[in-house]
Amino acid sequence: MSHAYAHLLVKDFGLWSVYVHENQSYLGRCVVWCNREDANDLVDVTAAEYEQLLSILRALRKASAHVFTPDWFNYAFLGNETRHLHGHFIPRYQAPREYAGITFTDARWGHNYQTDHSFTTPPDVLKQIRRALQDALDTK
Repeated sequence: MSHAYAHLLVKDFGLWSVYVHENQSYLGRCVVWCNREDANDLVDVTAAEYEQLLSILRALRKASAHVFTPDWFNYAFLGNETRHLHGHFIPRYQAPREYAGITFTDARWGHNYQTDHSFTTPPDVLKQIRRALQDALDTK
């Protein structure tokens, strides 16, 4: 991702990087970005990229479970708007969660996720979410 997203970086793993998504309508949502410049399609990952991707998703699932206690996880590799290999890590919640003074509600629990574009994450809360994930990933 560009330097414009550096403030969203949770952790650089080498082949992949994890960024907190600017829209936290799903608390803890992240983007897992392939660092190879010409990466476009999930089925074209190298063996090393695939191995590291699974390791990252496991670590992110564990970190998110520790910090936010979601009830389920969705993983989406779509590439419709951004033509570069990346995936969305979306924690799902059966009941509302309070975090940093905000109530996060997963209105589509039990169904496919859908971004609520009207949801705005205050910058200080986004920073808290990012830091909580960084800390949890560093102590895995």
